[in-house]
Amino acid sequence: MLVHDWLTGMRGGEKCLESACRMWPDAPLYTLLYSPGSVTPTIEEHDIRAGILNRLPGVSRYYRYLLPVMPASASWRIPDCDAVLSFSHCVAKSAIPPVGVPHISYCFTPMRYAWHLRESYFGRGRFGRLRSAAVDVLLARIRDWDRRTADRVTHFLAISHTIQDRIKECYGRDSEVIYPPVDTDFFTPAAVDREDYYLVVSALAPYKRFDLAIEACNRLGKKLVVIGSGQDAARLRAMAGPTVTWMEWQPDEVIRDHLRRCKAVLFPGEEDFGIVPVEAQACGTPVIAFGRGGATETLRPLGECADPTGLFFHDQSVDALVEAVIRFEREAGEFDPRVARRNAVPFRKERYEAELFGYVEKVIGGPAPAQPRRAA
Repeated sequence: MLVHDWLTGMRGGEKCLESACRMWPDAPLYTLLYSPGSVTPTIEEHDIRAGILNRLPGVSRYYRYLLPVMPASASWRIPDCDAVLSFSHCVAKSAIPPVGVPHISYCFTPMRYAWHLRESYFGRGRFGRLRSAAVDVLLARIRDWDRRTADRVTHFLAISHTIQDRIKECYGRDSEVIYPPVDTDFFTPAAVDREDYYLVVSALAPYKRFDLAIEACNRLGKKLVVIGSGQDAARLRAMAGPTVTWMEWQPDEVIRDHLRRCKAVLFPGEEDFGIVPVEAQACGTPVIAFGRGGATETLRPLGECADPTGLFFHDQSVDALVEAVIRFEREAGEFDPRVARRNAVPFRKERYEAELFGYVEKVIGGPAPAQPRRAA
């Protein structure tokens, strides 16, 4: 059985799920929400079993605001099967497997809204003192629920060493790391000229800190192309200067074309893994990234590694990103597209599938899972 938080678009998590759907085409797929046409046919051809929240009119437009009621809607009792494989950054790992059946959770992160990024999502003081206190109480209850339901998982997989550390911190559980897939056969270099602009490609969520990229390009007068959409789009548009070009979410062919032609990708958030920096490198493109989180596992930073593929800034501020852009332009000759490509290839999709499917087979063929225990 497969479990996924929600099916409302093809982002990194859905690309991970897609491989599992291709491998196990007859497995039912449990999810909170499903917006038809939002994911690939490989996923949509499955027996998709959406939860009660999916009955709300137009829920795909506002489902993020339903976080307080998601835990009550997500305790799926899975019928008899060989194994449960959940893909989770929110509630999917709360699925209850049959007794003696392993539940493998491919964890994108413990619930970031509740554990690590309260400020980015809710902004302390943004709602006034009383409402902020109510938010704190709510998040404390969600953290407790998230911690308790981790016991329904027999085996944790982490998408990076960054997330492996969070799983240990939040759940007291060990995990193995399997990096997500990157389509390095599709994202490839091309014989095109680089153009004078920087690029942002992502869902526009507050924690991704694209306000830093916009403000830095405003200050420097540099051209910036933004490809993406999300709940932070209106705020970001309001701060954009005349050198910023906005595009809604685009097909992969358009994204690849921009990755091939831009000077560099800006990646100012602390990501769980970050597929875009690897896709950029696969196209031979350098990345200017905040030096924490998943980017530290996928980039070779200038000044710290021979044959660099990117550049880190270590203070999450406009000033630090401005300095990083200036340094990048001063030392642009240090970046070789062939090196970037070589650094990306080990993250290819075939590696991910071999590791994930091999792990599942090993678990299914092993002894019945014991009740997991959290570390002290």
